Amino acid sequence: MKKLKIKQVKSYIGRPEKQRRVLRGLGLGKLNREVLLNDTPEIRGMAQKVIHLIAMEEVDGSDI
Repeated sequence: MKKLKIKQVKSYIGRPEKQRRVLRGLGLGKLNREVLLNDTPEIRGMAQKVIHLIAMEEVDGSDI
């Protein structure tokens, strides 16, 4: 199964509360923190909401 490696590269200071909640929902909240999540439409949609704050990379489940 494909996974997404998501890393927060910019701060959420000064951003709307909605974007902060999306980051929390993704498991982020501090700079340079990385999470590995399943590649689902829901996660992709959340990532699109905060694409300006994160870096995203696709990885294979076997590469972990």
